[in-house]
Amino acid sequence: MTLYALRQTIRYTFNRPSGAGRQLFRVLPADLPGRQTVREARYAFAPDMAEHGAFTDFFGTRVIEAAMSPGLTRLDLTLEAVVERLADSEGPDLSPPLERLGAALAAQRDVGPRAPHHFTRASRRIAAAPAIAAFARAQTAPGQTVRSCVQALGQALHARMVFDAKATQVDTAPEAAFALGRGVCQDFAQIMVGGLRSLGVPAAYVAGYLRTLPPPGKPRLVGADAMHAWVRAWAGEEMGWVDYDPTNACFAGTDHIDVGFGRDYDDVAPVTGWLRLDGQQSGSHSVDIQSIGP
Repeated sequence: MTLYALRQTIRYTFNRPSGAGRQLFRVLPADLPGRQTVREARYAFAPDMAEHGAFTDFFGTRVIEAAMSPGLTRLDLTLEAVVERLADSEGPDLSPPLERLGAALAAQRDVGPRAPHHFTRASRRIAAAPAIAAFARAQTAPGQTVRSCVQALGQALHARMVFDAKATQVDTAPEAAFALGRGVCQDFAQIMVGGLRSLGVPAAYVAGYLRTLPPPGKPRLVGADAMHAWVRAWAGEEMGWVDYDPTNACFAGTDHIDVGFGRDYDDVAPVTGWLRLDGQQSGSHSVDIQSIGP
């Protein structure tokens, strides 16, 4: 178990006073029994918003909702939380061979938020892509278990793609990023989700935070941690869901702090909504995660 102190600041500045608006922020860490516990969490707006609150969406993500008053030239949202992250069990691979996953999926009758059926088909941002499907199929072997398939595809994607923060935009399609061979964690995750779905493996897009460590001998930089994205794949009834981070070629561990999951980036985007403007807007965010105890 690792205990973290998390702080995030999202800042907007406007060169002319804004009009009214309403924004949704999916940045609060999640409570996940047996995996992650939020000991405390608080947020504040500066200037304070007269109308704001929180609700839980269909997939269980906690969402901050704020009505933004007109006349703003700057807005800060600061989140502070203490999160207990438990180590994931490294038990045996209980997932079925990939060829038998379809029968296991057909036997599922649950339609709740974690039901695998929500994550089998193309979604708004993750369309069927023949090149990605062919790449995913090339990583499989007869008799391979689903968990092994997830790992093989994640490792192959990590080897093929180069992390490049300037190569793509938030609306770059997964097939375009795959063709470039470059992108950020959002691209890695959405490409892998599409590849797994093409193989018949239900796969979700996960948003959260990643605690990073400085190179040996270098000081830790405050605010250098990041919001992150990885993949959640359904590996059968016994194994359940497994989380894999293709950007870092590893299964998600205690450095991964969950916020929420969905069919693609749109379901867990950190900021959505609308705002009336007749000038320019700029934004920034910083994330700081510190380990404060085992």
